[in-house]
Amino acid sequence: METVILAVVIAVVLLGVLGGLIVGSRRKKPLPPPPPTAPDITAPPAEPHVGDEAETPRDEPRRTIEEVDLPDGSAPVAVEEPPAVLVPEIEVPEPAAGRLIRLRARLSRSQNALGKGLLTLLAREHLDEDTWEEIEDTLLTADVGVLPTQELVEGLRARVKVLGTRTPQELRTLLREELLKLVGTDVDRTVKTEPETSKPGIVMVVGVNGTGKTTTTGKLARVLVADGRSVVLGAADTFRAAAADQLQTWGDRVGAHTVRGPEAGDPASVAFDAVKEGKEMGADVVLIDTAGRLHTKTGLMDELGKVKRVVEKHAPLDEVLLVLDATTGQNGLVQARVFAEVVAITGIVLTKLDGTAKGGIVIAVQRELGVPVKLVGLGEGADDLAPFEPEAFVDALIGE
Repeated sequence: METVILAVVIAVVLLGVLGGLIVGSRRKKPLPPPPPTAPDITAPPAEPHVGDEAETPRDEPRRTIEEVDLPDGSAPVAVEEPPAVLVPEIEVPEPAAGRLIRLRARLSRSQNALGKGLLTLLAREHLDEDTWEEIEDTLLTADVGVLPTQELVEGLRARVKVLGTRTPQELRTLLREELLKLVGTDVDRTVKTEPETSKPGIVMVVGVNGTGKTTTTGKLARVLVADGRSVVLGAADTFRAAAADQLQTWGDRVGAHTVRGPEAGDPASVAFDAVKEGKEMGADVVLIDTAGRLHTKTGLMDELGKVKRVVEKHAPLDEVLLVLDATTGQNGLVQARVFAEVVAITGIVLTKLDGTAKGGIVIAVQRELGVPVKLVGLGEGADDLAPFEPEAFVDALIGE
């Protein structure tokens, strides 16, 4: 019996061992190889959508809002200052005294054809009637005018007859003296800017557009500033585009205050305000630039008359300067007559006298209006407006 039980136990143990071996062999069965892994591919960055701001590569890492140092109020925060406004530099104009003498060489280059032509004719051994007619033609071509030409020829004939023999220097002296008689040396050519009662002196500048009227007003301001005067400019030419800007630019260069109004506004109102502000500021001189569209238009002449009347509500006008383009010759005399009928011209400014102008226009326009040439323009430079000096002018004509 015991033998049987022992045999059963042995058999059970053997069966358990055999089962474990079978199970272990099944667990150690090799696994299939893993599938191959896909290569790493970096996806391209997404295109920004419309309205998105593209990123710019940065050298330094981005910081979160917690990492950024924000001002706590204890340290001053830098505030960007607005750009500085450029203030135009004030220029110091060239002294007005003797300016024409300094510019005489420029005047001589274009004007001494008249003097040389006359001296050549007067130097002929026999001065017959044909020669005197040539002298007359030379003077008329130079825009001297008919009556002044007749006076000059008569004076020359009488003096040459008395003189007899004539050396070149005697001829030059003779011609110089006769021309000075026509130009006039005993005329007051001062630009009236100092009223007898209270300042400011008031000067109105008139003339046709294109003659250099606004430029002359600006240059006259420089002449007055050079003489130590304080100036207010009235931009009453409200009908020409940019006329006020042009005048203000001239004023800014020398420190003159400019009064202006709206484009196409009332010129008389601007002139009135200019005189008013000139008084309040204690300025020495007020210069009023007026419109000059067409001298043949009655409307313009009426406007000039109105400006004159409105200004004179403050104080009488001390000076009315007519600006003429010297190159227009006798046509300038037509303009002069029309303006003189409206505003009582007291002085003449001849511009562009260094170009193709004929020097005789100085004599002709003075004779036509009965008022003197007070200023002449001899170039495009800022200081090329000069007080008219008869001796310097005649010396330039005859090449002295």
